[in-house]
Amino acid sequence: MVIAAACNRVVKTTEEDVKKAETALFNDNLTTNAEAVPSAIEVFSKYAEENPDAANASEYLFKAFEVAVNTKQDPKQSIELAERFLKAYPKSDKAPVALFMLASFVYEDQLGDLDQARAAYQRVVDEYPESPFANDAEVSIQHLGMTPEELIKMFESQQGE
Repeated sequence: MVIAAACNRVVKTTEEDVKKAETALFNDNLTTNAEAVPSAIEVFSKYAEENPDAANASEYLFKAFEVAVNTKQDPKQSIELAERFLKAYPKSDKAPVALFMLASFVYEDQLGDLDQARAAYQRVVDEYPESPFANDAEVSIQHLGMTPEELIKMFESQQGE
């Protein structure tokens, strides 16, 4: 990725840069190339920031968030990327997905912040009630903070009724 060129001109991140980052993100055996993750997140995010009107800008900002979450990068970075995505593209079909992932994978799993998880799940219900994730968010709120053992006991008791 070229950041500065002759005459101190800044060159925008291009789709070619994004494609290179996508290619570098995976090894030959299709596992994630951990060394390429931070750079890929930055390239995807910068492309969306520098090209907000591009048809694929929302896709790449979501991808930056998704890679950050799935590779368990810095949770603060994941939160920032999710909030940027949700602010810029609240009507995207991926908005409820991003919000649900933020609640579940970042707030609940990575940070153990059940209050923030509950608030994010509730946002899914309130802001995207028609989304398939709204029902999942309601169920997640009901089970928030329960251990796997508690969930198993609850499901077993429900099956016995």
